[in-house]
Amino acid sequence: MGTYLNPGKGSYEEAVNSEIFVDKSEMICYLNTVVKTKQKYVSVSRPRRFGKTMAADMICAYYDRTADSREMFESLKLAKSKIGSEAAWDANLGRFDVIRIVMTDFIKPNRDVASSLITMSTRIMDELSEIYPDVQYDPADLFYSMDRFYRSTGTMFVLVIDEWDVVFRARKNDKEGQTEYLDFLRDWLKDKPYIALAYMTGILPIKKYGQHSALNMFTEYSMTSPKQLASYTGFTETEVRSLCERYKMDYRDISDWYDGYLVSDQIPLDEREAYRLGEYEGHILSIYSPLSVVESMLTGKIQNYWNKTETYEALAEYIRRDYDGLKDAVALLMDGGRLKIDTSTYQNDMTTFNGRDDILSLLIHLGYLGFDDETNEVFIPNKEILDEFRTSTKGSEWTETFKAYEKSDFKHHNCKISQA
Repeated sequence: MGTYLNPGKGSYEEAVNSEIFVDKSEMICYLNTVVKTKQKYVSVSRPRRFGKTMAADMICAYYDRTADSREMFESLKLAKSKIGSEAAWDANLGRFDVIRIVMTDFIKPNRDVASSLITMSTRIMDELSEIYPDVQYDPADLFYSMDRFYRSTGTMFVLVIDEWDVVFRARKNDKEGQTEYLDFLRDWLKDKPYIALAYMTGILPIKKYGQHSALNMFTEYSMTSPKQLASYTGFTETEVRSLCERYKMDYRDISDWYDGYLVSDQIPLDEREAYRLGEYEGHILSIYSPLSVVESMLTGKIQNYWNKTETYEALAEYIRRDYDGLKDAVALLMDGGRLKIDTSTYQNDMTTFNGRDDILSLLIHLGYLGFDDETNEVFIPNKEILDEFRTSTKGSEWTETFKAYEKSDFKHHNCKISQA
């Protein structure tokens, strides 16, 4: 078992053995349908505390040829699932060499991108050479070397990249470094015969630049378009109700505080006929913030847990920018309103904003706003997030905004108010 190559099942096993474990292993059913196909490039973006790392650990545990994970997965939903193709649930179990990279280990605010990528490449090749000492490779060329290892051994790679978007968060203004990073990922992954599956996860969707994306081979599953992975975005109502029953918590209170992220669920493959006949319900899912639900169950207290991993300044930094009525929009949202926006112009980074809708689009991906993709409306999803907005708007600069909003046509005519 290596640090980066074939990391094993230990991290996911810890999750499975934890007091609260919500089984999302059926996600593998879908991933197995894209392995070794043109759709093998999967990018999943979620806010912090929404289970991205656990999903990455699960993928490593399943595909890693050294992990010996059969017994563990036999006890999970995956082994009993009917979702996906007709292939056996274990068709790809332990079939690949897995490379697991957490990009925050390499990309740092005080370190240039080029040297960071060289360090990462060197460490990967060091571990590959230890496992396959007889394979001739080029220590200065990761892409060529991985092709050599694949052709010599016949074993393809599953790449799992966590925190893939750190370069856009830790080095926000390093445009040259960001472009170099994206080009590196493209050259490492695109059209490479050694890749069986490339799975990336982070907070932001894939960065757009120029007239195209360097990573346009990826299918994106985001907070605005989760597609087949919608039910694995956060906790579902069924999962939360079960936890409330187990821990004797009031479901309505939990729902008020942590629910509200709407995602459009794709119709499960084995239920398409039922849906055609009008017998399928619930294709719009309302998702709960996982960390907050778990904390409330373990402590028995319903309160704001969001600020355990994020300070209010993170939100305040963006909403104080008064792009074409942003502050008025915030006032409306805090009043229970819903606001139609255009997400298409957002450049999927944390610095390129050309208007109010770009800021609001970022807040969707950060988890501060819910998004209804049927109406293209944003809203504050629950009491926990409303508490963050209230904390972030306590300054004197907001006093006049709220006074003006109460008297404005914006409140009464321009936007939809939801009392839900």
